Amino acid sequence: MSDEEREEKELDLTSSEVVMKYKSAAEIVNRALQSVLSECKPKAKIVDLCEKGDSFIREQSGNMYKNAKKKIERGVAFPTCISVNNTVCHFSPLASDETTLEAGDILKIDMGCHIDGFIAVVAHTHVLQEGPVSGRAADVIAAANTAAEVALRLVRPGKKNKDVAEAIQKVAAAYDCKIVEGVLSHQMKQFVIDGNKVVLSISNPDTRVDEAEFEENEVYSVDIVTSTGEGKPKLLDEKQTTIYKRAVDKSYHLKMKASRFIFSEISQKFPIMPFSARALEEKRARLGLVECVNHDLLQPYPVLHEKPGDLLAHIKFTVLLMPNGSDRVTSHPLQELQTTKTVDDPEIKAWLSLATKTKKKGGGKKKKG
Repeated sequence: MSDEEREEKELDLTSSEVVMKYKSAAEIVNRALQSVLSECKPKAKIVDLCEKGDSFIREQSGNMYKNAKKKIERGVAFPTCISVNNTVCHFSPLASDETTLEAGDILKIDMGCHIDGFIAVVAHTHVLQEGPVSGRAADVIAAANTAAEVALRLVRPGKKNKDVAEAIQKVAAAYDCKIVEGVLSHQMKQFVIDGNKVVLSISNPDTRVDEAEFEENEVYSVDIVTSTGEGKPKLLDEKQTTIYKRAVDKSYHLKMKASRFIFSEISQKFPIMPFSARALEEKRARLGLVECVNHDLLQPYPVLHEKPGDLLAHIKFTVLLMPNGSDRVTSHPLQELQTTKTVDDPEIKAWLSLATKTKKKGGGKKKKG
């Protein structure tokens, strides 16, 4: 076996070291989420909370593999975002932004960590209130959570991406909610947060993805967003976009000095993972990022919105498809929910009753799911 083949072989879940790195990244991002949640109070500035999440991840991951013989990259794999109420995702404001949280807000917190390029991501929904969450807010969170539980059981070797998409739509409908269009669950690999195998929540004539089958030793970020509205989010203001990822396959000779300066800084500091424009000098960044995006050197993560009054929930988790079953490594417990709907659909109940781990072989016949 050549060194190249050995390298390729060792960088999936067949290597215990790789599994350990995924789990270490997951442990850090789970604790970072808890740390941010503990500071989510009325009048807290969103930018401060996002900074807190990113700093926690940088600090905790920086403490790992300090004495490794070769330098190991580690840190933020996706900047902390806190999207409130009818904002769908990717809200991670610049330092000058004064937006604060208010009592009763529904927060979607989204973040990621990596150790040596092995990525763990998580998103969680929390209502800023004491006591149980009731009414439509409870419905939309339960819809996202139940869809995530079903997806966990269907993202398994032998199943196809379309099986998952159809199932999560059915779950959302049971709560009289919609799955939000355009949300993708991606396969992840070392230094690749958005691999080619994807689950598209809802396919329509404009967006289709290739049919794919899940396989053992793969890793996925399963991403579910539910809405009490139409589930067709819109970009309202491009200036709100602050998260970008370097498009490594594109090149262009930038005309503006500010653009060249910013692009050089991005290439040095953030060659692969998504980053927040907060990490760049703000005035220069505003000028330079536009030209970089216009020429496809950067891929933007736009801030999308449903209509005012629509409620949204976001659950995202990382799952390792291990030989003994699916191992969900990122999560956070939900608040108590008092929903207005109960799920009686036999098919949904059957999905939820599927085991995530397989029984050891030789222990009698397995029941068919």
